[in-house]
Amino acid sequence: MEEKSLKLNQETMDVLVANVIPTTKYFESQFKHMQYQINEIKDNQKDFENRVDKRFEQVDKRFEQVDKRFEKVDNDIKNLTNEVRKISDNVLSLSKTMEVTIRDHIINRDRHYDNKFNNLRIFNVAMVIGVSGIALKLVNVI
Repeated sequence: MEEKSLKLNQETMDVLVANVIPTTKYFESQFKHMQYQINEIKDNQKDFENRVDKRFEQVDKRFEQVDKRFEKVDNDIKNLTNEVRKISDNVLSLSKTMEVTIRDHIINRDRHYDNKFNNLRIFNVAMVIGVSGIALKLVNVI
């Protein structure tokens, strides 16, 4: 059997090397494209982080506003509690004053009725004496 060998001359080798094996320009363009993609990813990541940071700043501001509102509500509740205490104290004081006033009124009313009762008793006694006198006069006792 005879071996066939393929002989390559320099021109064929140059064509093969130029067309089959990629040149450094190909690798450079691929590296540039990869570097561009990496830079885009980094920029997107930085942009995302900046947006997240801004959102957290907004959330922090909202929490500060909520804290201020809670402080205001706490102060309002404290003021309301103080006002309720004042009203309660006033009601208690008024109740004691009313109790004294009502007690005095009842005592005065009883004294007034006692005076009326005494007057009525004296009137009844006078009537009995008067009627007795008239009856005795009719009977000619007097």
